[in-house]
Amino acid sequence: MIEPVIVILPAFNAESTVTAVVKGLREALPNARIIGVNDGSSDGTGALLRFLCDRTIEFSENKGKGVALQTAFKAALETDCRTVLTIDSDGQHDPAFGPSIVDALNSSHIAIGTRDLSGEQVPPQRRVANFLSSAATRLVSGGAVRDSQSGYRGIRREVLEVVHAEGDRYEFETDFIIRAAHAGFTITNVPISTIYGSPSYFREFRDAMLVIGVLLKHWRGAFKRGPRKPVTGTGSA
Repeated sequence: MIEPVIVILPAFNAESTVTAVVKGLREALPNARIIGVNDGSSDGTGALLRFLCDRTIEFSENKGKGVALQTAFKAALETDCRTVLTIDSDGQHDPAFGPSIVDALNSSHIAIGTRDLSGEQVPPQRRVANFLSSAATRLVSGGAVRDSQSGYRGIRREVLEVVHAEGDRYEFETDFIIRAAHAGFTITNVPISTIYGSPSYFREFRDAMLVIGVLLKHWRGAFKRGPRKPVTGTGSA
């Protein structure tokens, strides 16, 4: 495993789920440091993050997941971390898969926790939206992306130092993957469990339109991927 690891945990009104997520992370990645981002929550999320995390970033109003990630990436780069793991706070990502995602960074620059979305527990509209979004992202990026809407990702430090994605909300994650692939960074998929229960703050129409806008923005560069970058430096520092 490439260490040190920083875990980034964006959270918005996640009072009922965030404690279990952080507890799971502490068990799965005991040496990792956790940066929580309270994205303008109106419940007790902020207080829980301050108690549970090694560092907490606070927004007085909801700014969106893209802003939360950008801010936390900058904070992570101020440390000596070599890898970053992003995970959602709504309980739909099992922290037990964290080590597998981080281990995948020994041979790739980005590892995406990839769900099996064919099961009956996945809402049909989400299944179709993710299939179309992932297919379009693969085409535009040239990267091996099977679950473009998954926020469970491992990212090597050198990617964060080079890739500066745009977008305030969920479209940021699509923009990040496309820019990284075009820059020559390699992407792999790591199978994870599919958990649906707590409501997601992904709004199918609004956020899908933002993602489509990102795809159209990058369409002209769909076949202009840079030379593949080598993966160097594995193991703990």
